Amino acid sequence: MTEPQALLRAMFDAALAAADPATCLPPHLERLKAQPCAGRTVVIGAGKAAASMARATEQVFGDRIEGLVVTRYGHGCPTAHIEVVEAAHPVPDAAGRAAAGRILELVRGLGPEDRLIALISGGGSALLTLPSEGISLEDKQAVNRDLLRSGATIHEMNAVRKHLSAIKGGRLAAAAAPASVHAFLISDVPGDDLDVIASGPTVPDASTLADARAVLAKYGITPPDAVTSVLSDPTNETPKPGDAIFDRVTTVMAARPQASLEAAADVARAAGVTPVILGDAIEGESRDVATVMAGIAAQVARHGQPAEVPAVLLSGGETTVTVRGSGRGGRNAEFLCALAVMVERRCADVAGRISALACDTDGIDGTEDNAGALFLPGDLARAAAAGIDLKAHLANNDGYTAFQRLDRLLMTGPTLTNVNDFRAVLVL
Repeated sequence: MTEPQALLRAMFDAALAAADPATCLPPHLERLKAQPCAGRTVVIGAGKAAASMARATEQVFGDRIEGLVVTRYGHGCPTAHIEVVEAAHPVPDAAGRAAAGRILELVRGLGPEDRLIALISGGGSALLTLPSEGISLEDKQAVNRDLLRSGATIHEMNAVRKHLSAIKGGRLAAAAAPASVHAFLISDVPGDDLDVIASGPTVPDASTLADARAVLAKYGITPPDAVTSVLSDPTNETPKPGDAIFDRVTTVMAARPQASLEAAADVARAAGVTPVILGDAIEGESRDVATVMAGIAAQVARHGQPAEVPAVLLSGGETTVTVRGSGRGGRNAEFLCALAVMVERRCADVAGRISALACDTDGIDGTEDNAGALFLPGDLARAAAAGIDLKAHLANNDGYTAFQRLDRLLMTGPTLTNVNDFRAVLVL
């Protein structure tokens, strides 16, 4: 078996490879290409993987397509026939609004003989921003910032976003009718809920205006007056299941978190380590999830349950951080900082046998420049020797700085895919 750092990184790399649009998307596109189309084939897309998905689509369709996709700044890649626009994430900006407006106009010109290919991945909620009538971009930015700091889940945030949008929550499909719509999705949400991925621009919306109002109330968010007005107007409700506008929409899930966890599990087995997949849809506060994971890791180390050592606990999903401090770091740095604190506090007898990696598969943990970080045997002693108070860093939501000082940040740059968080806790 290789040493912990190399094995953890190999599992993460396998998880990324399983979600690479260049490999997971073409088989589905080849089947679509074989279907006759008398009209135009137009491609639109939104998300952190949108550019790489567009490139994969060009490799299958060649010059028979045209279109526009929007992705996060720094996540673009060269394309020949599909225009790639970069915009801000997680708080939307004018570039995203302009791209969303162009996409909506592009699909409105399609007829019954045309087909629309929609390339949808995580991050599309912020990138495909086109405020409902009566709402300004500044209004949406304010609500987004409040939601991001509140600890709301992705399901809750997107229930609000869909009802403040002229393009999300099934409205893109409505604009494209009567063309056929072929949506290809890379899931970054717990449960792979179609209407939550990028706020579901091509699928029916199960959430309601009342749900959106309840989310804001739950987290004590007082929105701008224009937002309150839109969320109170029944005419702003999104299209629901059973609506005829979805009769010509087909949806394919090209990549999902579970497949990435299974790819990582294969790497573990090859190294003689038993993988235990705890779930691909784990949510909750990062520090609370870390507390549970530390307890399970200690149970493995002490008692060989739920697996004999060596074993690795694998999980995905999207944790949250309720920001109360002024430090730096996304949810994965927060998770690892909390895990380290719990290992030191409650698992000191097995601390030297526990290692961990936590990363966002898009290569960006929150708004920082790291994908995540590593926690390795000996790091608690190194932190103590260097005067790094992990408890203080955690209290200040400052996991990034803690792992930067330990030289344990993991930098990948944009990976051009996104199946959400990947966590591996290794017990030797």
